[in-house]
Amino acid sequence: MIHWLTPNDKYFPPLEMALDEPNGLIAVGGNLSSQRLLSAYRCGIFPWFNQGEPILWWSPNPRMVLFPDELKISRSLHKTLKKHHYEIRTDSAFISVMQACAAPRKEQEGTWIHPEMISAYTVLHELGVAHSVETWIEGNLAGGLYGVALGEMFFGESMFSHVTDASKIAFVHLVKQLQCWNFGMIDCQMKTRHLASLGAREIPRIDFAQILNNLVIAPEKTGKWYFDYVYPE
Repeated sequence: MIHWLTPNDKYFPPLEMALDEPNGLIAVGGNLSSQRLLSAYRCGIFPWFNQGEPILWWSPNPRMVLFPDELKISRSLHKTLKKHHYEIRTDSAFISVMQACAAPRKEQEGTWIHPEMISAYTVLHELGVAHSVETWIEGNLAGGLYGVALGEMFFGESMFSHVTDASKIAFVHLVKQLQCWNFGMIDCQMKTRHLASLGAREIPRIDFAQILNNLVIAPEKTGKWYFDYVYPE
């Protein structure tokens, strides 16, 4: 049975109670308060639902992750990165990044990044725990990503590109900077060919939870992010 959250519920059910089908659905309801969202992430749970529907909370098995030291950069992407025709900015256009990630895509109907989600993650951004990494080309926002950082763990949420490889450029700079900061894992949630090409792989949920528990207890790196990594070093 699915666990229904009330507004007063403080805890999520154990991860082993998540459904096999649909994969990872663990709870329904509650709200998107910053306290609940951060509690969910610390447990390895994230929200994903369509506008107008009850909030759905997920913890899929297996879990797609990237260990920063396993980042793969293709020869063509390496050449693009070396051109330095771009500028990497952090936390300068968080809402714009979320709005761009919410734009319709050919491979999907509708979007789960609706105004309620944008509002909730903007609060996390104002608290200094949600961040955007942006690729700017000729003064325009060309691509980027956003996610949540807790301890030495980064939870990637979504990315977009208006220019070829712009999201990959932002992602590579994020991963390289997280290596410098000793982050141990990036949560990619579900398997995609795009993420697999960059070195992400699936691991059992039980392994994900164990690694997560060790990483989120590290000191928080809150506030506006500033990158000091320049590709290539």
